[in-house]
Amino acid sequence: MMVIKEISAEETYAIRLEILRNGSDLPVAFLGDFDADTFHLGIFENDDLKGISSFMKTTNKLFEEPQYQLRGMATLPNVRGKGFAKQMLQYAINLLREKQISILWCNARAIALDFYSRFGFAQKGEPFEIQQIGVHYKLYKKI
Repeated sequence: MMVIKEISAEETYAIRLEILRNGSDLPVAFLGDFDADTFHLGIFENDDLKGISSFMKTTNKLFEEPQYQLRGMATLPNVRGKGFAKQMLQYAINLLREKQISILWCNARAIALDFYSRFGFAQKGEPFEIQQIGVHYKLYKKI
């Protein structure tokens, strides 16, 4: 059975390290992890954490509306293609709507563009490089 619930920042670190920081010396702790408005989601299958995502209130000047940034969304390889990330993202969007947030944006890896575009995200600006990780795109969705 699949369950989505809020988790602590520290509970995201193992998957961040394995999936998002694998092979790099970049930190697994993000600036903003412990801010009062930040929340972290975990998706569990049979009580095992299979995916994580973090949502941080931001003030990116590209957007005028109330906004949050999605950071560090990742699922373990053995559950990819099962809709875990999609369900976690929809859960977060519902929470953000309750908070009267209008924009959700992220810096997405090139390999994730199809996922986000199918979910209704649009690109803002040109691709950019994040050292040790690769090409990223600034994407956003009005919610």
